[in-house]
Amino acid sequence: MTSHARHLRIIVAASAAAIGMPAHAVTQNASVNANVVKPLSLTALQGLDLGTITLPTGAWSNATVGISRAGLFNCSAKVICTGAPQVASFNVVGSNRMVVNVSAPNVTLVNQSDATKTLNLVTDGPGQVTLPNSGNQGVVFNIGGSITVSSTTPSGTYKGTIDVTVNYQ
Repeated sequence: MTSHARHLRIIVAASAAAIGMPAHAVTQNASVNANVVKPLSLTALQGLDLGTITLPTGAWSNATVGISRAGLFNCSAKVICTGAPQVASFNVVGSNRMVVNVSAPNVTLVNQSDATKTLNLVTDGPGQVTLPNSGNQGVVFNIGGSITVSSTTPSGTYKGTIDVTVNYQ
């Protein structure tokens, strides 16, 4: 074997050994978190009631009747309100000290005598509540709402459903 061939063999063997050597290993740490929460439970306790609204004669518009989520009733001077208005109440139960988002979109109220006649209930909800640190009791929250009537609003009983959704923040 010639010395040139021997040198070439040594270079190839040395190169193969250098390529086959593992690189220096590096280890890096990252923290891991998991927040386990109980599923939310939502119970309707009572429905929203705006009472009876009597429309006086004459031409008029934009009379607002409503109840805030705090229970403050508002009856426009243009109409006569009777009955016992009340907020809708709900109880949400879940993991202690967690913040819960509350969604209650506006509601279309349908005249039970003529389904083509509707009123729009603009809801008044809390947006979010914080669950207490008191076991499975949860927290009670209220949803209020208001409607606008006019002298041309058809008489009848108007009904709808408040679709309340809750989820953890």
